Amino acid sequence: MFRLLLRSMSSLFLFSVLFSVAGFLVEGSVHEYKGEKFVGRGNALVVHGGSEGIYFSRPSSNLNDKAANGDAFIRFEKVTFRRPKDVHNFTSGLVHAIIFEVEDRELIGGSAYGGQRAICCTPDLAKLDACTQGEIIHRPSTTDPGFPYVLTDSFNHDKDAATLPSRSIEITKTGMYNLYFVICDPNLKDVVVEEGKTIWKNPTGYLPGRMAPLMNFYAFMSIAFVILGIFWFSQYARFWKEVFPLQNCITLVITLGMLEMALWYFDYAEFNETGIRPTGTTVWAVTFGTVKRTVARLVILIVSMGYGVVRPTLGGLTSKVLMLGGTFFLTSEVLELVENVGAVSDFSGKAILFLVLPVALLDAFFILWVFKSLSATLNKLQARRMMVKLDIYRKFTNALAVAVVVSVGWICYELYFKSHDVYNEHWQNAWVIPAFWQFLSFSLLCVICVLWAPSQNSMRYSYSDDTNDEFDKDESSLRLIKPASFPTKDGVHTSDPRPVSPSNGATDGDTGEEKTA
Repeated sequence: MFRLLLRSMSSLFLFSVLFSVAGFLVEGSVHEYKGEKFVGRGNALVVHGGSEGIYFSRPSSNLNDKAANGDAFIRFEKVTFRRPKDVHNFTSGLVHAIIFEVEDRELIGGSAYGGQRAICCTPDLAKLDACTQGEIIHRPSTTDPGFPYVLTDSFNHDKDAATLPSRSIEITKTGMYNLYFVICDPNLKDVVVEEGKTIWKNPTGYLPGRMAPLMNFYAFMSIAFVILGIFWFSQYARFWKEVFPLQNCITLVITLGMLEMALWYFDYAEFNETGIRPTGTTVWAVTFGTVKRTVARLVILIVSMGYGVVRPTLGGLTSKVLMLGGTFFLTSEVLELVENVGAVSDFSGKAILFLVLPVALLDAFFILWVFKSLSATLNKLQARRMMVKLDIYRKFTNALAVAVVVSVGWICYELYFKSHDVYNEHWQNAWVIPAFWQFLSFSLLCVICVLWAPSQNSMRYSYSDDTNDEFDKDESSLRLIKPASFPTKDGVHTSDPRPVSPSNGATDGDTGEEKTA
């Protein structure tokens, strides 16, 4: 049963990592376009220009100042399309940009075309005056008549470039908004979005709606780590003479956690202020986070092995533990950099899967090794009757077991959440998924800090020779044994030695009388 639990836990963990990475890819608030190519979809050629959750803003009294603080908008800036020179003499086809909220997706397009929904108006529909040929089929929203919003431009006969007008579209309804560039003229299949950008802003800043709550979460976690750090470092300073190596490792994890949370907060704060993610801060936050996760896993592993408690060193396992930690750090660092730095959308699903699989497999191996080592350590403590240490390890085992149960339950919730949110309609709650794993790891760190906090009895929990561990054994097994009396050859039982009086004649006489009697 124990092995079955480990296998199911590792497989569920692998699936959750894959699912979480696939479901939480977010671009920045400033979307830049450089040579984006159109692809066929139905009877249209499209380029995905962006998709973000935006909270509504109240209508602005100053229509010319859409960038005012508190407004939410999508702004177009010099979005330019370029067509090949060999087609500019015989066509002046239109290029469109359409913005719509995900709940209004059914208002875009018409009947099926080639197995897919038709986006552009067909000649048959144009004859029925249902739409205008060469334009996008769309109907106004019942909840927000201004959407779907369509911008249109055309190529002049003597020009090979077309630029959409620069303007801001104010968002007055909270939702997940999508932007697509669409061409209905098949002669323009080789057109590219040459340059330009769109800027997406929420009322509180440029941070995407799905990520906005994470800034407050990292502020909260920074405070939590500070409180934990005050407790731990105060104990460390008071009883520094009693500190043993395992507690130094825990100190390192707490320090790295404090730095990681602070860097993530500053990263999100600058992102929210400028709309462009700061590469330097992001790289440092990713690196400190990866180092912390690596050291935390190694600490849990060596604690499970009994390092510093049951055994003074790891012996021949040291190189294997360090190799596993180094490999995990490298694979995690690459994955985190790809997810958080640069254009994530440039990577295909297979490329992301290629980066996720090594991390997931190494994490599963960590879990298996931890529980196998923990089982051996518990058996050793039980056999040696080191009851104080055994009690601590049982509490640690219970904490890990609770973490496993909670993790499995959360994975099931993630599967349910993702399966019922295909179009990211529940984007306002998506931040909870990555935040949960941070909170769970912090909670487990708190348990470890409580169990192995520096104190005047810290050395009682550290390794010592078996001959010196008598205080750690069960007191009920220790008995006060009174020496038995042994009979002499004269039939008199000897007892505890009595004080010897100084020799004199009287004494000798008494003894002689006893013998003759």
